[in-house]
Amino acid sequence: MSFDAIFTKADMAFGRYKKLHAAAKAELLRTIAKEIEQLGDELLETAHQESNLPLARLTGERGRTINQLRLFASLLEEGSWLEATIDTAIPDRTPIPRPDLRRMLIPLGPVVVFGASNFPLAFSTAGGDTASALAAGCPVIYKEHPAHPKTSQLVYRAIQKALQRCELPEGIFQHVSGGTDVGQQLVQHPQAKAVAFTGSFKGGKAIFDLACQRPVPIPVFAEMGSVNPIFVLPEKTKGNGEQLATQAAQSVLLGVGQFCTCPGLVFYPASEANHTFLETFAEKLRDAPAEKMLHETICSNYYQDLKGLHTHEGVEMILAPAEDVLTGGAALAKTTAQQWLQHPTLQEEVFGPYAMVVTYENQEELEQVAGKLQGQLTCTIWGTDNELKQAEKLVDTLREKCGRLLFSGVPTGVEVSHAMTHGGPFPATTDSRSTSVGTYAIKRFARPFTFQSAPQELLPAELKDDNPDKVWRTINGQLTQDSI
Repeated sequence: MSFDAIFTKADMAFGRYKKLHAAAKAELLRTIAKEIEQLGDELLETAHQESNLPLARLTGERGRTINQLRLFASLLEEGSWLEATIDTAIPDRTPIPRPDLRRMLIPLGPVVVFGASNFPLAFSTAGGDTASALAAGCPVIYKEHPAHPKTSQLVYRAIQKALQRCELPEGIFQHVSGGTDVGQQLVQHPQAKAVAFTGSFKGGKAIFDLACQRPVPIPVFAEMGSVNPIFVLPEKTKGNGEQLATQAAQSVLLGVGQFCTCPGLVFYPASEANHTFLETFAEKLRDAPAEKMLHETICSNYYQDLKGLHTHEGVEMILAPAEDVLTGGAALAKTTAQQWLQHPTLQEEVFGPYAMVVTYENQEELEQVAGKLQGQLTCTIWGTDNELKQAEKLVDTLREKCGRLLFSGVPTGVEVSHAMTHGGPFPATTDSRSTSVGTYAIKRFARPFTFQSAPQELLPAELKDDNPDKVWRTINGQLTQDSI
């Protein structure tokens, strides 16, 4: 099928889908979840063979995929995400009467979604981008990731079954295979209205640039990775070096370091770093069994990045694994804050089980490195209660650098919820106003639209006087479920 035919099919489906009642869209999302469940062990075994991810991890990822579909279904039924806002007419206002104004979010249109290599289920065919686009009322043209095509096809067939069961057009979700050229043509097609991408900085930036070069530019929501720094404050290290190092190492090793929230930088007090913390960190990474990475290209890139660090000025490799075709051994490097400040390339992500410990001399130096950070998905501060109370300047700086700021725990593990932000300033993403995880992700694929002095018969249910679905609305500045 030609690209013109694909987008024409999507546009035709959009004409019906955008007017579908919220309950019907919610039913579709829940039906997709059921159909994915019906795939059973075949889906897990296929994903395991294609990605080298363990079955336990894939079982959890399938659960996440299904649960986020159901979460968006509940969001649709509740309705407040539409931001329905009504300013009733004031015909006798002077000097100028006020017209009746009714605003809500409406879907953009066909969305191009790129699958992610490191999440064959939760960030791929029926993953968060697809779920949020469908929830917003947008048809999806999905570009499969070449690392797990069979897995993608299985989920695609499940979605098509769901569309058939709900008696909806198959053009609501279409599946496309191919290489870089196919992705480029999808982004450049004049009928595409938005793009969602999870992957490397190089890939995301290329897509963003293509979209900006179109005669009619479109939004690109690209999540492109992060080094997710951990800032360890001095008092926190007292007697806790071993515990902190173990916690950091476990996060680095999770999923063979192939999470976009893997903590690749740890800023640690110089007076303590050479003792328990650094020794334990290296020991935990060294003792961990090397595991297979997602595929050979990712593994090759990982070792290529490590080679560059071996000869980098001011960098000491504490732990350097032997290169392998598919297995990613853990690596650990060390440098000083002053060296790190002088070499911006040390901020670049190394995708794999790797971390760099950066030692700092004092609070002033720590605040200096925080100010030089590029945009991140997450930042973490480990400190005592007293230290955190006095860290207002550091906290204020890091708020401008990331989408999620942690004060305990580790950044790996992203809760799918209403309050989650999985995004951040460039280069972590191309749009820091969005998130790719959680219900707020739906707003990427909608735009505000106002009806002025419209007849009741032409208004969507959410803006009608009687509010038949009882959604929360702001009427003349007051939040209410009441009718007018």
